[in-house]
Amino acid sequence: MLAKSPGDVAGGADLDAFLHRMDSQLAGWDDPIERLRQALANDELALYCQPIVAIADMARYPMAEVLVRLHEEERSMLPPGEFLPLFEHHRMMAELDRWVIRGTLRHLKRGGRIGRMAVNVSMQSVQDAAFPVAIAEELLAAEVPGSALVFEIDEATLLAGGEALARFCAALKKLGCGVTIDGFGRRAATFAPLRGSWVDYVKVEGAIVRKLVHSEIAEIRLRAVLHVGEVLGFKVIAEMVEDAELVAKLMSLGVPLAQGFGLCRPRPIDAFAAR
Repeated sequence: MLAKSPGDVAGGADLDAFLHRMDSQLAGWDDPIERLRQALANDELALYCQPIVAIADMARYPMAEVLVRLHEEERSMLPPGEFLPLFEHHRMMAELDRWVIRGTLRHLKRGGRIGRMAVNVSMQSVQDAAFPVAIAEELLAAEVPGSALVFEIDEATLLAGGEALARFCAALKKLGCGVTIDGFGRRAATFAPLRGSWVDYVKVEGAIVRKLVHSEIAEIRLRAVLHVGEVLGFKVIAEMVEDAELVAKLMSLGVPLAQGFGLCRPRPIDAFAAR
């Protein structure tokens, strides 16, 4: 049977039903919301992590970024780019964020080679006034200190977060948690949003880092972030570090921390459990 033409589904109700069916096909699931709920309820997601390396001592991992994957029978593990947009579209990011936090705290309670974990948090969670309370409850239940968690907030959330972001970060600091700004330099044209004492780490956008060896402009930009970090009190992390030449450049510039496939690839979080 031929698909209906746009003219055949022009009516409001018919068009809504048509688009809903197409949304399901775009997601690859008959009922995307139910599939996401099932994944959360049945622990069909998996936690991975990628260490953040101390450049002066490459064998030392001060912390690691927690990443999430989704089990799929036919395709093994789905990368986040294939399912995170669905969580975001259906306003389920806070549920996913809390699932990730809970799993991360279970790992930290068991003990491991990396004692501090960085968890990405969405704008939806930042805007949820009850979310810091949920974090406090999870920390208490797991008997893990807040200092073991660092929350990563992307640059877009930094620029758009406003008072909600300020309240959220203030609540995190009361719990003893750290805050990282991820991908800084992608769009930001000013350091003003970093003012205050709530930022502990700033990850420099990978597009800047990758150009460092051959671009004077990239080096100038990174030096500016380092200098502001000295004044405001945050540490700089270079992301997307992929080769030894770049590591040497970062070391010469005094960048303390780095992350990337050239240093350590993401692995299941249990790979970093205590031996």
